[in-house]
Amino acid sequence: MSVRYPRPLRPGDRVGVTAPSSGVPKPLLARLDVALRDLRAHGYDVVVGECLDGSGHVSAPAADRARELTAMLTDPAVRAVVPPWGGETAVDLIPLLDWDRLREAEPTWLVGYSDLSTLITPLTLLTGTATLHGNNLMDTPYHVPEGLLSWLDVVAAPAGHRFTQTPPGRHRTVGFDDFAAFPHVREYTLDARGTWTRLDGDGPVEAEGRLIGGCVETLCNLAGTPYLDVSAFARDEAPEGLLVYVEAAEDNAYTTCRNLHGMRLAGFFDHANAILVGRTGAPDAASLSQHEAVLDALGSLGVPIVADVECGHVPPHMPIVNGARGRVVHAPGRSELTQTLD
Repeated sequence: MSVRYPRPLRPGDRVGVTAPSSGVPKPLLARLDVALRDLRAHGYDVVVGECLDGSGHVSAPAADRARELTAMLTDPAVRAVVPPWGGETAVDLIPLLDWDRLREAEPTWLVGYSDLSTLITPLTLLTGTATLHGNNLMDTPYHVPEGLLSWLDVVAAPAGHRFTQTPPGRHRTVGFDDFAAFPHVREYTLDARGTWTRLDGDGPVEAEGRLIGGCVETLCNLAGTPYLDVSAFARDEAPEGLLVYVEAAEDNAYTTCRNLHGMRLAGFFDHANAILVGRTGAPDAASLSQHEAVLDALGSLGVPIVADVECGHVPPHMPIVNGARGRVVHAPGRSELTQTLD
């Protein structure tokens, strides 16, 4: 098995919208309309699925969500699938998806982060299809800060394309915008300065490897199962090693620490040449910070650990392609992540 990249999107291509996890409550439908218009303004034919109800914690029964997601990912007319956002329990889809059918289908981009990590990371590991950990649909209308790309930029890139992203030096500390009150918002409020931080020591970092990772709170529940067999992926696709990225959404530092320990014990980090850790707004604990939690769990691996990367729940967002070749550089005056779609 080799990494399979979906063909690049072109104007007129179809993009499917479905919620494999949580749907959209009625007060936020205006924002959904703004995001759908934004996709159409880019020239895409947008098809909206039936699994979008936001009255509960999931958009539809698990069987319906699995059926709709599988149908979109295996429909040759659909070139990308994006959810409104993540949610809570996409894990219930895992045993219901037709993995053989997904493996045999022409690759289609699956985009998202947060609870979508539960699906996009196994999809890459089990089928070899590159997936995109990046802005969800409700975030798509935001203007992208200098140095970063939108997921729309990435899915339009041809095979073999190489692109470099750099931290903009500013991020958000005040939570998320109120889409019910301001459905048309397009500018991030980036109210704090800060760039990447090496946690495991001093000195520059330069490392390469295939990229794989996602949200700690969701992936930890798959650690040790056949759906998150990173060692097999590394053996087949990345004998040179991996660049593993993780990000904590909301759990306090004690829980983050326990989850990362469990993922390490399950072999998730065994082939990492370096670890990228997303900037988080999750709370510290009484005697442990989020940075300390990472070091407690992963410091013994003896690989560089670079934190405060724009790949998590703190805006802005840096799209990362699961399966792409990556090269990270972090040195005085220079921080960058280069990805190659080969």
